[in-house]
Amino acid sequence: MLSCARTWRVLAAARFAALVLPLAFGTAAFGAPESHFAFAVVANVMTSPADEPAARRLIDAIGLDRRNAFLVYDGNLKGLDEPCADALYDRRLALLDASRAPVVFVPGQHDWTTCGLNGAGGYDPVERLDLLRQTFFANPTTLGQNPLAVTRESELSRFRPYRENVRWQFGDTVFVAMNVPNGNNHYLNAGGRNGEFEDRVIANRFWLERAAEYARRTNARAIVIFIEADPMPARSEHAKRFDWLPFSYHPRDGYEEFRHDLIRVARSFRGPIVIVHTVNAKLPRGFVIDQPLRGARGKPVANVTRIAFSLRAPLTQWLEVDDDMKRRPPLRVSVRNVPRNLPPLPPLSPNLTVPTPGAAVPDVASIPDYTEIPGMPQAPAFLPGDEGAPASAIAPPPDEQQPGGQNPPGW
Repeated sequence: MLSCARTWRVLAAARFAALVLPLAFGTAAFGAPESHFAFAVVANVMTSPADEPAARRLIDAIGLDRRNAFLVYDGNLKGLDEPCADALYDRRLALLDASRAPVVFVPGQHDWTTCGLNGAGGYDPVERLDLLRQTFFANPTTLGQNPLAVTRESELSRFRPYRENVRWQFGDTVFVAMNVPNGNNHYLNAGGRNGEFEDRVIANRFWLERAAEYARRTNARAIVIFIEADPMPARSEHAKRFDWLPFSYHPRDGYEEFRHDLIRVARSFRGPIVIVHTVNAKLPRGFVIDQPLRGARGKPVANVTRIAFSLRAPLTQWLEVDDDMKRRPPLRVSVRNVPRNLPPLPPLSPNLTVPTPGAAVPDVASIPDYTEIPGMPQAPAFLPGDEGAPASAIAPPPDEQQPGGQNPPGW
C-alpha cells in the first residue's frame, strides 16, 4: 500500500505541474492574487480510526473555501494510543493527499516521539521518523491534489535526512515548517549523547538562518514559522524562589536552543516574524496572540509574534489566517467551522483515487470576528539587550529566558 501511495503522489505531482508553475509567478491557489490570500491551520484532528470520516469532511471544507491557498496540518495525525503501524500512516497519508488544497504536514509528538510506548506498539521513534520522511516528505512538493513546490532542507547534502523541514513563499511572505515536537523536543534524560536531538537542533538552526537569508534576498516583508510544540518557558515565580536550594531539580529545557536561534534570526531579519504552534491548554477563543519571546534583559523581542492555538472542536474547526501585506495590520486570525450543508463526499477508493472537485463551500451563517495582529513591527535598529552594538551584529544567546504569556494592550 505504501508503494501505491508513493506512486500516486508522483503522478499527482506531474498532473498538476501546470498549476504549480503559475503559483511561482504571481498567481495564488484557486485563482486568488498572491498579495491577498488566506491559509488554514489544523492539528490534533485524529485520535482513532473513527475520526477519519470527520477529518476528511474538515479537510474537504477547507479545500472548497477558495480563499485558502494552502493547509498546514500542524502535528499529530494519530492519537497517543494508536499504533504507529505502516497501515495507519498509509491511511492518513491518503487522507491528506485527497485534499483539494495543498497540504503541508508538520510532524508532531504522537507521530513519532511517543511511538516507543507500549500503547503505540513499542516502535523505535527514530525509525518511525525515518518512515515519515520516506513517505509523507518524499516529493519536492506538498501533499494534496494541487501541490505547491517547496524547498526541503534535504536538498543540501549536509542535511540530507531532514526532508520534513520545508520553505515556500507566497507573495511577500516566506513560510517555514520545522520538526520541533512536543514532549520537550524529544530530549532524552538518559545518559550518553542525545544524538537525534543534538543533530536536529543543528539542522533546525541552519534552516531558520537560511530562511532569514532567503527572506532578505527576496525582499520578503514577513516570515511565518510553523512548529508543533510550545517552545516558550513556563516557569512560575514560586519555583524561582527555591532555585538556590542544592536539591532543587530543573529538567533540561529542550527548546532553549530554538529560542536562542529565533532571537538571532529576529536580529538578522528586521521584518515581522510570526510563529504558529499548538498548546495543550484550553483557550476560550481557540487561540491567543502574544509576544512571549524575551531578550537578554527580559524585554520582548519586538518583531516576533506568536499565534498559539488549541481549537475547541478539532474535527470541525480550523484556524484561518488572512494575509494581506497591503493592509495595516496585515494579518487577521479567526476560527472557522465546517458548514452544516457541506456537499457529501464521494468515497475514497482503495487505489487512492481522489474525489473530483465540487462546488465551492457554502456560506456560513455566522463567521466569527477576525482578531487582528496589530503593529507587526519591524525590529528597531537595536534590540533590547544589545545597546551600542551595530544593527548587523548578532548578539550571543541570552543567559536566561523569561516567561511571557500576557497579551500586549489591545490584542
